[in-house]
Parts: sequence; structure tokens; C-alpha cells
Amino acid sequence: MSQSIFSGDFVDLSLGQLGASKIKTVNGQQHVVHFDLGEGKELVYVFSVTNENRCYLQRAKPYPMTQVRFASTEETLHYIAKDYSAFQNARKSRKYQDFVDIAHKVAAYQEAAARKSDFERGELNKDKTGVRLDGIEVVNPANGKVVPMFVSDYVLMGYGTGIVMGVPGHDQRDWEFATKFGLPIVEVVAGGDVTKEAFVAKDDSAVMVNSGFLNGMTVKEAIPAMKKYVVEQGIGKEQVNYKLRDWVFSRQRYWGEPIPLVNCPKCGWVPIPEDQLPLVLPQVDSYEPTDDGESPLSKMTDWVNTTCPQCGGPAKRETDTMPQWAGSSWYFLRYMDPHNDKALASKEALDYWSPVDWYNGGMEHTTLHLLYSRFWHKFLYDIGVVPTKEPYQKRTSHGMILGEGGEKMSKSRGNVVNPNDIVDQYGADTMRLHIMFIGDFEKAVTWSNEAVKGSKRFLDRVWNLGESCTDDPGISSKNEAVIHKTVKKVTEDIDELKMNTAIAAMMSMVNEFAANGCTKGDMEQLLLLLSPFAPHIVEEIWERLGFAAKYGKMCCQCDWPVYDEAKTVDTTVTMAVQVLGKLKGTVTVPKDSDQQTVVDAAMALDKVKRQMDGMQIVKVIHVPNKLVNLILKPKA
Repeated sequence: MSQSIFSGDFVDLSLGQLGASKIKTVNGQQHVVHFDLGEGKELVYVFSVTNENRCYLQRAKPYPMTQVRFASTEETLHYIAKDYSAFQNARKSRKYQDFVDIAHKVAAYQEAAARKSDFERGELNKDKTGVRLDGIEVVNPANGKVVPMFVSDYVLMGYGTGIVMGVPGHDQRDWEFATKFGLPIVEVVAGGDVTKEAFVAKDDSAVMVNSGFLNGMTVKEAIPAMKKYVVEQGIGKEQVNYKLRDWVFSRQRYWGEPIPLVNCPKCGWVPIPEDQLPLVLPQVDSYEPTDDGESPLSKMTDWVNTTCPQCGGPAKRETDTMPQWAGSSWYFLRYMDPHNDKALASKEALDYWSPVDWYNGGMEHTTLHLLYSRFWHKFLYDIGVVPTKEPYQKRTSHGMILGEGGEKMSKSRGNVVNPNDIVDQYGADTMRLHIMFIGDFEKAVTWSNEAVKGSKRFLDRVWNLGESCTDDPGISSKNEAVIHKTVKKVTEDIDELKMNTAIAAMMSMVNEFAANGCTKGDMEQLLLLLSPFAPHIVEEIWERLGFAAKYGKMCCQCDWPVYDEAKTVDTTVTMAVQVLGKLKGTVTVPKDSDQQTVVDAAMALDKVKRQMDGMQIVKVIHVPNKLVNLILKPKA
């Protein structure tokens, strides 16, 4: 039956009935179909038949169409008939020319985008481009609102379905895109100022607003709630997407692991027997690149020329080497048993040490090296070499430091920051502290020479406190609460690699010390916390205040400070006050205050009073101890 369905006669006859002007069949599997539209224009389809009796259809002219898969030729022909009819009807309408113009713009944009790499397209800091599909609108299934549709090259096909939503208020790339094209930016997560930049916080402080039934939830709470809603409404389903990107494995250079293969004229490519491994690179005087593009190893004939392990005849070794990520994908396994000359590592060592507790790398390695290290490990697990399915229990990627202006640092741009210059001007502690304070550990941040001065001023204040503190060895009553809170905050933040917020907490602590005055006992706690961040100045102050003599050791050798949980609990909280989702100020109220108490406090704010003129409260969104949002409407 399938043979007759996919026969050339059937295809020719059916398409002829549809009005096709020309049909070209290649190897009985690919059909190119032309429909004459007049005025020198034509509609062209290409469909291919696979061995699995499936068809893949594309429209080639006058504008391209994403490939569609069908189960049979009959379905394909039905689609062509429907599409052709719709196209003809569209030509008769007044919107046809506009539609064609947009199609041409999209085609030109596609051609330009195709010249860029995925890295260039996905780069965070670049000018956003795109084409608006005028006349094509999308309905948000969650709220029924209509939103415009764009084609843009910063959206990658490998991300999800290749068609993605834009959240300009809370994604920096989407914010930049919306700003450029004059699109409305709706705040749906309170806490930032979306008129200036995207607000991207996703912790417990990020609360939903302008989001219907999600209002008042944190982002963490809203995500599973939205997933549940989508499934219940029948408009979507949860899905996990996996991808593994191709990466060229060979390199034309001397260093790197040699590939254990030989090329024999008789046997072809033959692997080196396991008992002859590891294959070691030859000792050479020079490993400069060659003029012909070949690996430097190709010139080392004594090493290249060898015998075939299979037939014993003359053969040549592979002269390309493996990339650096070949070895770095599994090197951590070797650390578990580094002196073992019989195996990668012993079973006992692997059982004891595996998996790695925490693996950290650069942001630019996230989708390549770190991805491949996991792939490599899973292969080793499948062949029984390692005992665990996963190579590490936790993986993080640190962000990239961009040059001033937000561009990636490079010599060609002339925006590279020499650390030595910063150290010479401000000291190593300032450099070290500022890098940790500059932003979130896992996000890209922009370097600012001016901002470095702020870190220097903070360290100067710490030094001045060391000069002016009293000789009292105990912790002062005025500073006791802030010390315990800061010890807790810094301890927890270090564990989560939130160095920037840990430093911010210590800055607040120093402000309190400056306002309240501080004792030697207060300074001792500050120095213990600051030691990992600015070790040089800390040790100098530590010795000047007599702690080195008192304890007989450096600050970095002392025990980490501890906190009393009972002394970290606030009796009051500061809450954000919003009106119609817009921040109007803050109020300080007793912790766990009821809604009415919070509303009363909010109504006392001048900005809220002015907003209330001629208005009445119709709804109150109260997130205990975090925010209150007053929803108003004009009085009747």
C-alpha cells in the first residue's frame, strides 16, 4: 500500500489536479512543485519522502516556511492544497502586498542573521535587532491579551521550541529589545524600576504584581503555580529539554592529548592497542605552527612513522591532538587516585570520593566544557569505569567581567583592565574586594574604574575604625544585634557564593559602628568576617590592635565567629508600600503585623495620601513582612 501512495504517478496526478505548473521528482524521494501565480511569480514547495514513509514539506518561494512533517503523502498534498488556496485568497486581499513586504524583510533578516554564530547572536551585550510581523498577533493564553510578534536573532532555535516569550520587565535582553522598539514594559515582579533596567531577582524578595491570580506570590511560588494552571487549562504541558552541542574535537597544534590512531594503507584507521597506552607526545625543540595548516606533529617524522598494530606494515600516526577539554572533562577523577599506574583510579578511591561535591567554572564554559564533562562521565558510567551516574552533586558557573560600556574585554577593543594597574593604585585588597562586590557571582558584570573607589573608601573606613575604637574588649550593647545579624548573613552568603551581599552586610555593619562608636571587641568580630575578603589590611589592623599578641596567631588562623539566633531576630520589619503595583515608599511596623495595621501605616505616607485623592481602595494585596499593594479606583 505504501508503495502506491508514494509512487511518482500518484504524486504527479494529484498535484496536477491542484494546478501545479511543473513537478520535478529526484530519485523518487524528493518532489519540487511549482504553481504559476502570474506576473512572473510562482509558489514553490519541496517535499521529501523518507524510508519511514514520512514526508517533510517546505515552502521555498515566494517566502520560506519552517519544515513540517506529515505521516503520508496524502496528508502532504492536502496541506499544499489548503496552503495554496489560502495564499491565493491572501493575494486578492488589500493586505497581500503588506504581507509579502514583511515576508521579504524577514527573508533578508534571516540571511543576515545566518552569517552570525550562535555565540554572536546570544551575546548579552550587543545591539538588538529584529523585524516586526505587522498583521500577525499572538494571544497570551493566560490572560487573553494580544501581544505583537517579532523575528529576532538573539532568540536561538536550540532554546526551547525556538519560539519564546518576551519578558521585558524582567530579562535584560528582552528589556533592551523592548526599549529599542518602543514596546510597553509591564512590571510583573515588584522591587525594581523597570523604566531604567530589567529587574531579575528570583529570590523570596521578588513578589508578583500585575499578574492576576499570581499576585502576592514570590517568583519561586509563582513558577509551579503557573505550570499547574497551564496544565489544568489544557493550554500547555511541562517538558524538560535536553541538548548536546557539537564541538570540533581535533586541534592542529603540538600540545594536547595525542589521538591513539594510526593510518595504514592496507587496514585504514587502526586504534593503538590498550597495552601500548598512554601514547606520549615526543620531546621537541620547537612546536611552532606550520605554514601549510598541518599540526606541528606532522613534521616530527620519527614519531609520525610507525607500524600498523593490525598487519605490521608501515603506517602513520594521527597528527592532530585532542582539545584541552578532552582531558579537563575527567581530570577530577584522576585527583582521586593520582599515583595509580594501573587504572584511571581504583574502585575503592572512586567509591570513596565520588561524586565531586561542587564543580565551579567560567560562564563561557557552561554550555561546552561543563556540559561535556557530564557527557564524558555518563559514558564512563555506561562502560562500568565510574560508580556514579553524575560527576558532581552541584555545579555553578561564575559570571564574566565585561569592560566599561558592557562589552567583552579584548585587546582589539582596547578595553582590557590590567589588574596590576589597579593594585598599584588602590592595593590588592581593594582589587580583591571589588571583584567580589561588583555583582552576582553567576552573572556578567560591567567593570567600572570609578566604582573601584567605593571599595577603597570602605576599607579606609575600616582602617579609621581600628584607629578610633575604644579599648573595651567586649562587644558593645549598641552593636550587639548588628554583629549577630551580620555574622549570620555573611556565613550564609559565603556558603552560597553570594559574596556581593556579604560585603554589603559588612558595609552596613561599618555604618552602624561609625554611628554608634565601637570597641575592640566589636572590631574583632568585624575583622574575623572581613579576613577572607581583604586579608592584608585585616592582618595589619589585627596586629595593631594587639589581637596577634593576645591569641598568638593571625586573624585568618582563628575560629570563625558564631552568632546567637535569638539575637538576630528583628522585632520590627520594613515593608514596601505600593499603589497599583508602583512603589511609593516603605513603612516600619511590628513584625507579623496584621493587614489593617500595615494599611494604616501605609496610608500615613505623603505619596500614598496624594494618590488617594478622589480614589478608594478596592483590594489590598498583603504579603506579610514584605509588602502591601493598594489597588484603587475612582470613587463613584
